[in-house]
Amino acid sequence: MITLLYNLFIVFYGWGIRLASLWNPKARLWVQGRKNIFSAIKEAVNNLPKDNVEKVWMHCASLGEFEQGRPLIEQLKKDRPGIVIIITFFSPSGYEIRKNYTGADLIFYLPMDTPANARQFVNLIKPTLVLWIRYEYWFHYLKALKERQVPVLLVSGVFRKGDIFFKSYGRYWRDTLKNFTHFFVQTAESVAMLGTIGFDKNVTLSGDTRFDRVSAIAGAFTPLPEIAGFCSGHKVLVAGSTWTDDEEELTHYVRTNTNIRFIIAPHEVDEENIRDVQKEFPRSVLFSELKKEGVLPFHNSDSVNTLIIDNIGMLSKLYYYADIAYVGGGFGTGLHNILEAAVYGKPVIFGPYYQDHYEAIEMEATGGATSIENALELETVLNNLWNNPEKLQKSGEAAQQYIRSNTGATGKIMDYIQRNRLFTN
Repeated sequence: MITLLYNLFIVFYGWGIRLASLWNPKARLWVQGRKNIFSAIKEAVNNLPKDNVEKVWMHCASLGEFEQGRPLIEQLKKDRPGIVIIITFFSPSGYEIRKNYTGADLIFYLPMDTPANARQFVNLIKPTLVLWIRYEYWFHYLKALKERQVPVLLVSGVFRKGDIFFKSYGRYWRDTLKNFTHFFVQTAESVAMLGTIGFDKNVTLSGDTRFDRVSAIAGAFTPLPEIAGFCSGHKVLVAGSTWTDDEEELTHYVRTNTNIRFIIAPHEVDEENIRDVQKEFPRSVLFSELKKEGVLPFHNSDSVNTLIIDNIGMLSKLYYYADIAYVGGGFGTGLHNILEAAVYGKPVIFGPYYQDHYEAIEMEATGGATSIENALELETVLNNLWNNPEKLQKSGEAAQQYIRSNTGATGKIMDYIQRNRLFTN
């Protein structure tokens, strides 16, 4: 009965997305990306080497999950250069940005989770190993992999007491978890919760591979001359992955502190949203304009104190230039990645809704991060940091040390793969 309801949900979900595609650009990409998907997959697979090559399939919901899984597939590729890497995305937010990622051999949208689609997809790609990043428990895909006896590892998983797996009516989803070979989880709570439903022998507290990813990004940092020029000689606040609620909290402070340089990197960079952000910050210039016209017209201009980033892909480098970082999403949409800022030794500020993000809780406890509830608190925290250089430095050092003490998840997962001989060739 529950399987029938699940299948109906999948059907209705597909219909809903198709309806939404009539006016929603992301839904349109979701639909267009899945047109003739199996023909494209079959053709791409047929062009792979015909010998007994090992294939690793990594599934990611979106861009954030891709970044979590990236350290692992890059290490696998380094250790076993002959393997084939196949990546699937559910969301356009991941696929459209990483569809040309050169570290993978094949990149697709994941077809809808129906029994027929799951069997066809698994039979086409014939994976040796599957890496399932963090969540999205697609029942039929996991079942098809179990039937083919393909090892499936959950990477950087998080389980909480309120999750459906631990409810009295959650048996269906508990059964779905049986399709995983091993769980690599981020928190001790996850280990404990999985133990309450019988998963205690195939769970490892590995930590979060995002720590390894941000450390690798920082280690490979290359300068951004336009950003360096814009910031030179000024105090700098970088606000990354902001939504409207975040920008509203920042507006007054930005308008009244013209001597500070602000870099705003909105989460959504479509033209309409960028225009809205420009209205909120009238003393602003777009990065595309800065790049075109050069830094000189804006370097010491009293009419400009804010740089709006109107592209995707720069944020992880932008935090390098900050004295203080503000990370968006904490006013309701979901806190974004605070580790990208902390790795550079920057104090991090975010909104009040972060209880589902253990890294935010832990970093705040170390003194490396601060949560605020409104614009007045934001102003108080910022002024306190600006006016106390020693406190600013110590907060940044605490954030950076937190990153350093939590790296190593990738190595733990690689060790498991090697010890259990998940590759046979």
